[in-house]
Amino acid sequence: QEQMVESGGGLVQPGGSLRLSCAGSGFRFDDYSIGWFRQAPGKTREAVVCISSDDRLAYYGDAVKDRFSIWVDAAKNSLGLHMKDLKADDAAVYYCAADQACPRLTSEPTCWGQGTQVTVST
Repeated sequence: QEQMVESGGGLVQPGGSLRLSCAGSGFRFDDYSIGWFRQAPGKTREAVVCISSDDRLAYYGDAVKDRFSIWVDAAKNSLGLHMKDLKADDAAVYYCAADQACPRLTSEPTCWGQGTQVTVST
């Protein structure tokens, strides 16, 4: 049974930082494109970052480029997201996910977690 579980969300002030973590089980991260997407209430699903299974490079969404960074520990099936200089528009539920290819990460990923809430507010 493939599972992914996010953790690390919380409340931060604008300009603050958070680190999210994701634990996978039932499958190997190395076999998939792995990354994060987010969704705010009333908004569409938005790609945050994805490590492509094709070239093993990280692709970041324009809104988070240069502020967020992804890490992965394949041996532990663990994934993380470092978020810096958080803005109000970053507030959302963040999900880790896996799929055959990065373009599908925001469509219908093979596996994704329950999400962790990130709130950015003064």
